Amino acid sequence: MSENTITRAQLSEAVYQEVGLSRNESADLLEAVLGEISTALARGEAVKISSFGSFAVRSKGQRVGRNPKTGEEVPILPRRVLVFRPSQLLKKRINDGTVAKAAKG
Repeated sequence: MSENTITRAQLSEAVYQEVGLSRNESADLLEAVLGEISTALARGEAVKISSFGSFAVRSKGQRVGRNPKTGEEVPILPRRVLVFRPSQLLKKRINDGTVAKAAKG
């Protein structure tokens, strides 16, 4: 697996290159999109991005876990977790290795 990570700065630069906005406008646009996604998820709404996938918040109930070192039972408190489900198109692009080809044009 690759250890490369795409950062906000790189995404902003990609918007700048593709859309032709100024660098500041590109950064603002990226922040607005990420902010809207974050806000919707915090409200418990699902976010679906066509041809990419969907993000949702799922509630997990309390359960009993074990400390792997000692075997001691430990309660795991209820919490909300973020889940991502990739679209069929994204899965196909990843499995076919067409992501790099699509990015080049």
